[in-house]
Amino acid sequence: MAGNLSPKCWQKTFTYPAVQYLYCMKKAATLFLSVLFCGLLAAQTNKDEKEILDILNKQTVYWNKGDLENFMSVYWNNDSLMFIGKSGVTYGYANTLNNYKKNYSNKEQMGKLFFEIVKMKRLSPTYYWVLGKWFLKRSVGDVGGSYTLLFNKINGKWMIIADHSS
Repeated sequence: MAGNLSPKCWQKTFTYPAVQYLYCMKKAATLFLSVLFCGLLAAQTNKDEKEILDILNKQTVYWNKGDLENFMSVYWNNDSLMFIGKSGVTYGYANTLNNYKKNYSNKEQMGKLFFEIVKMKRLSPTYYWVLGKWFLKRSVGDVGGSYTLLFNKINGKWMIIADHSS
């Protein structure tokens, strides 16, 4: 009967039937654990992607309320934060926030923000890369472009550590 479960396993000849049984059970356990691990990895990936999508959705809500401080709350509050925009590279959280405040000083300039996710890629358990498009619907003229974000899981939270928006 056990031979029906794993025919190749039972083709191998052992001196003692118990050894043959243990050998087959080891193979079955290895297969089971491999499948289980792949399932857990996929579940974690889906959970991480959902968290990142939730972050981006919250960003649009904060932006559309004119709340730049909360919009920036998902950026890494560190001097090594990197933002690349039309004016070049800006390093640091405070510098990036100040640039946003200077360039989007009122509701007319901020408009209504929309994101479109083009691709998300898990680089490792603690890094994600996101490619997307951004759109600002504004009374002073609509604008838009593309962006790439690098997320890093820092102290259990996904944070943007690099943003290239053009």
